[in-house]
Amino acid sequence: MKIKLENICHTRSGDKGDTANIGLIALKPEYYPIIKKYVTEEKVKKHFEGICLGKVVRYEMPNLNALNFLLHNSLGGGGTVSLMNDAQGKTLGSALLRMEIEVEEQV
Repeated sequence: MKIKLENICHTRSGDKGDTANIGLIALKPEYYPIIKKYVTEEKVKKHFEGICLGKVVRYEMPNLNALNFLLHNSLGGGGTVSLMNDAQGKTLGSALLRMEIEVEEQV
């Protein structure tokens, strides 16, 4: 079954220089194992193809039922030098919520 992340998560995003930072937080504790299993670095990199020009690194935060993604080389140099509309990556969390994942579990 396909589900959009917006149905089981919320996000917070921002910048660390030229690296976008997206926290993906499960709405319920039982959703955390699902996002941990299906929202991989590779899938996030593919979802942000053309935006994320560097590597994607995922950090697990089980005490918060969350994953944190760093999207390197994604902000045109960062907030102080970039000419991008969203040089601080504030909209990237919303963009990640539009990602669909194929799950085996009933949600």
